[in-house]
Amino acid sequence: MDLPAFLAFLSHGLLDWRPWAVVAGTLALTHVTIATVTIFLHRCQAHRALTLHPAASHFFRFWLWLTTGMVTREWVAVHRKHHARCELPGDPHSPAVFGIRRVLWQGAELYRDEAGNAETVAQFGTGTPDDWVERNVYSRFVWQGLGLMLILDVLLFGVLGLTVWAVQMLWIPVTAAGVINGLGHWWGYRNFDGPHAATNLGPLGLLIGGEELHNNHHTYPTSAKLSARWFEFDVGWLYIRLLQACRLAHVTRLAPTPRLDASRSLDLATLQAVIANRHEVMARYARMLRRSFREEAKREHAIAFDKPFLAHVARLLRRDPALVTGDQAASLALFLDQRSVLHRMQQLRAELTELWQRKHAAPEELLAHLRQWCEQAERSGIGRLRDFALRLRSYA
Repeated sequence: MDLPAFLAFLSHGLLDWRPWAVVAGTLALTHVTIATVTIFLHRCQAHRALTLHPAASHFFRFWLWLTTGMVTREWVAVHRKHHARCELPGDPHSPAVFGIRRVLWQGAELYRDEAGNAETVAQFGTGTPDDWVERNVYSRFVWQGLGLMLILDVLLFGVLGLTVWAVQMLWIPVTAAGVINGLGHWWGYRNFDGPHAATNLGPLGLLIGGEELHNNHHTYPTSAKLSARWFEFDVGWLYIRLLQACRLAHVTRLAPTPRLDASRSLDLATLQAVIANRHEVMARYARMLRRSFREEAKREHAIAFDKPFLAHVARLLRRDPALVTGDQAASLALFLDQRSVLHRMQQLRAELTELWQRKHAAPEELLAHLRQWCEQAERSGIGRLRDFALRLRSYA
């Protein structure tokens, strides 16, 4: 190959693609990486929500070695510790602990610090691949995989391959370590309340493989499907379904789906179904309460409160009563005072949560509590509460 031909090869690479095609190819390569992280590392390895055929599993492991430099056992250990200590001291990358700026811009550094903690890896990294290839190639020669990807990118795309490689190297640190671990615990909407601060960044989980639906994930961490509402789309779940169709994946866990049977009597099976679906039950209750609040806020006597205060109350009504404390409780009480309907609905909401908070109570005692709660709701004279109680009786 003479010098002009060699320079031409360096300029265009084997594919000789136009710049727009190189951009499209880069996005495709990074999306394969995102799919690998969400399907293999997150849903399969960290949470055991599905199992993968050895061929699919090894492809994902090989692709991670080429494009991220992350060791499966370390990633899984850090993520499991995040769930175990979520928003508390010891959480490896919570904005509540480190601040949103640090997690957003230095999330990759926080991950590396925790991945280097031998105690974390030993305690939380069990059950991950530990074969000869993992021990002697993927875990041992981390940077060599990234170097091989660099060579391949330059061969395929020429000089532009350096940019392609740089984007590939930054994709996970920016989108996963920064955006999901940072913004995903700081900004967005919440379908479900809980002690975690996780949010859904948007209803369409496309760019980051469905991980955008982070509130849903923290509510049902062992579910292979991250979408929960009819308007949400989880592209990672689409890929899992395609792998299922090819017999390359088997889903082991999904979030519970309420099954209703109005002809049933309220018995221990009903109690079990209500507790199993408690997140859906309380999310539905919160939506009912917010509708009543909006109606109340429009009434003439609500004009005494300014819009910022009403917005603050609306946010508090979305929260689990057990998580509303201090000044928040005082603000909520100020609004609920003299509003008997909302006050009663909030009271019954707190009483309903006792079903799963009283962990050591006998099933018969909890069943009596549920029956009493339904009777109170039906006798309250509040139409929405009565309808909610009737629906609760039909859980099967």
